[in-house]
Amino acid sequence: MLMNLKTLDWDKPTLETLGIPAEILPKTFSNSEIIGKLGKGWPITGIPISGCLGDHHAAMLGQACKKGEAKSTYGTGAFILLNAGEELGPKAPTNYALEGSVAIAGAAVQWLRDSLGVISSASQLNWWVYFVPAFNGLFAPWWRDDARSVCIGITRFTSKVHIARDVLESMCFQVKDVLDSLQKDAVEKGVIKDAKFLLRVDGGATVNNLLMQIQADLLGSPVIRPADIETTALGAAFAAGLAIGVFKEEEIFASGERTKTSTTFKPVLNEEFRKKKAESWCRAVKRIFNLADLSL
Repeated sequence: MLMNLKTLDWDKPTLETLGIPAEILPKTFSNSEIIGKLGKGWPITGIPISGCLGDHHAAMLGQACKKGEAKSTYGTGAFILLNAGEELGPKAPTNYALEGSVAIAGAAVQWLRDSLGVISSASQLNWWVYFVPAFNGLFAPWWRDDARSVCIGITRFTSKVHIARDVLESMCFQVKDVLDSLQKDAVEKGVIKDAKFLLRVDGGATVNNLLMQIQADLLGSPVIRPADIETTALGAAFAAGLAIGVFKEEEIFASGERTKTSTTFKPVLNEEFRKKKAESWCRAVKRIFNLADLSL
């Protein structure tokens, strides 16, 4: 939070306000350039260090997201980024992104397994139970640290199978909330024209086909899963390779070959049902605010 996104350097007024000497901060670099070489003490010396990326930004490059395209990484949490396009920086074109984070995604499935002993199965359906996993509050786009987890809509016929599916749905609803917010901002800023477009996905949880189909159904747009779901590692390799000429930008962003090996999940829910589910989810979320004191 100390960086000036326009100058791409540490923000002097902020440093002065916080009393942080600029000389103790590292030099800023782009994500793809040679910043040093391995020195003595390593098995092989002289190898260039030419890539420096945060994990979810690396996943975005690994997914080859162009301007106006978004990706979601499903892990313990979920992290959604939308490529907002280029502006010229002092050294190289700078790609900016809109980002939103979900605190609890895969962690909710771990809770089912480790704390409740519920088998993650979905052989039966109950569309009208909503689980909101706000174990430690809600992140984007709600930003409510006073929220706590609830399960709404339980009847005598609700079983652990329904709860298991509802946990999967909660992951997808949260991603939808963030993506809707990102799309709204992107349309207002002129980054994209249409608020409906495909979502690229990665991360360990994406091996679950049901999860991916639910995500496509709730978004009302296609979800694309690459053959290699560990795109964070791939993006880190791309960044390093671009700087030393191993890869070319046009090769990375050529989508033909990747499309052949990816899996596309297309929505099957009708628009009216999708809208009703989204409205019910929002009502459920708003009922969990101001509950932090109940967990003391």
